[in-house]
Amino acid sequence: MSRAALLVLADGRFPAGGHAHSGGAEAAVKAGRVTGAASLEDFCRGRLHTAGLVAAALAAAAVLGVAPGELDAAADARTPSPALRVAARRLGRQLMRAARATWPSDELDAVARQFPKGAHQPVVLGLAARAAGLEPVDAAYCAAYESVSGPASATVRLLSLDPFDATGVLARLAPEVDLVVDRAVEAARRVADDGVDALPASSAPLLEVGAETHAAWAVRLFAS
Repeated sequence: MSRAALLVLADGRFPAGGHAHSGGAEAAVKAGRVTGAASLEDFCRGRLHTAGLVAAALAAAAVLGVAPGELDAAADARTPSPALRVAARRLGRQLMRAARATWPSDELDAVARQFPKGAHQPVVLGLAARAAGLEPVDAAYCAAYESVSGPASATVRLLSLDPFDATGVLARLAPEVDLVVDRAVEAARRVADDGVDALPASSAPLLEVGAETHAAWAVRLFAS
């Protein structure tokens, strides 16, 4: 196993399509819930402990070998918004393309055939990490960090926020990312005994509502 593979997978330049998505930040900015660094930190904290926790657990479970079909169904059940389900599968399809080109494997090929329209992105992230020889904790870190780094980066563009302020937000959230990853990996390991119901199902109603509102906009900067 090469730890450098983790850097490749987590790199914002990895061609997985995430740059086109704001993680709900665009809708939050439009609604006035994110106006600067302080409110961005609150937004990212909420996202980390809900959507981020769920994504991290799904990714860790995929590395542990839980059936992709079961995980994808679990992801669907934890994503009430149709718009977010579409976005998650679109991101999953793009990530799968990048992962198969970077770490070719029979398992990735099989899952790509199983989900021609794309599996949920956290599930594919875990499978990519598995193909790269990484551990469940690595995939969980990728998912948890991505849940806050994406909105932070998007807000820099949406509000012309100082990039140093956005990076400061991520640094202050780092200890909480550690806690979320620990919870996610622990839950993923329980799936072997308790099934996918052991995975977190933390909800973020404003993210779900915002995603549906955002999907109806005629003009928007980000796809989600």
